[in-house]
Amino acid sequence: MRVALKVDVDTLRGTLEGVPALLRLLDRHQVRATFLWSLGPDHTGRALRRIFRRGFLRKVSRTSVLSHYGLKTLMYGVLLPGPIIAEQAAEVLRQAVAEGHESGIHCYDHVAWQDYVAQKGEVWTRAVLQKALALHEAVVGPPTTHGSAGWQLNSHLLEVEEEWGLPYASDTRGSHPFLPVMEGRTFRCPQMPTTLPTLDEILGVDGVGVEQLHERVLQESRREVSFGHVYTLHAELEGMKLLPVLDRLLTAWRAEGMRVGTMAESHGDLFGVTLPRHRVEWGEVAGRSGLLAVQGVAC
Repeated sequence: MRVALKVDVDTLRGTLEGVPALLRLLDRHQVRATFLWSLGPDHTGRALRRIFRRGFLRKVSRTSVLSHYGLKTLMYGVLLPGPIIAEQAAEVLRQAVAEGHESGIHCYDHVAWQDYVAQKGEVWTRAVLQKALALHEAVVGPPTTHGSAGWQLNSHLLEVEEEWGLPYASDTRGSHPFLPVMEGRTFRCPQMPTTLPTLDEILGVDGVGVEQLHERVLQESRREVSFGHVYTLHAELEGMKLLPVLDRLLTAWRAEGMRVGTMAESHGDLFGVTLPRHRVEWGEVAGRSGLLAVQGVAC
């Protein structure tokens, strides 16, 4: 079984502190990962307006957001101006690429994308994607993939990914690679969906504490799926307070003979494969608030 590591980097602090720690750990395990960067302004504090979303307060209380993100980060975009992440952390991005990791786009403004993209039109979507692309190209060159913040998207994103000629994208939750169908159109850029639960989705659920987290993910990763699993980790979690969890998980995967690497490596397994078409639908994922883009029925 192959496990692709997809690292979502959401904040300036996660980029400056979490990513270097992840790079050291991954180097020790001789593993490479796919880093997806939030490149524009860090407006993390604006996420607090989700307080009335069903399940949001429960998730915040379970995962101790303040301890993972820090007070200063939670003030960005509210009481403090949002710093441009790609400008202030350019050397970190360059270091990741220099060490052989894959680099792609997560978003321009994480909070704005996650909260609004599902309802936005073509002009807004293309504008923010172009801003993210320009920053990525200026710092480390063309991206190899895109993975949506919060697993939120619209059909205009799928169209742009196709136009950019990306070999694959990872904007959805699901069980295996597929060609996305949305609004009656099949898009040529394959989706490689996240297949495993994230740590913040299982921490504190049914009594699962930090010491049991890696066992829960390991158990899920033993489940047979076509072309292996995609595991989404976060620089603000596994790169900081939950770094020991990832260390234990990487050790366990190796002990069980699983191949761990970049999403590009997993995508290589798809060469010559005719992928099924699946609708992109909206659905709930246990442990996460709101609706996410999920792999729907085959068509």
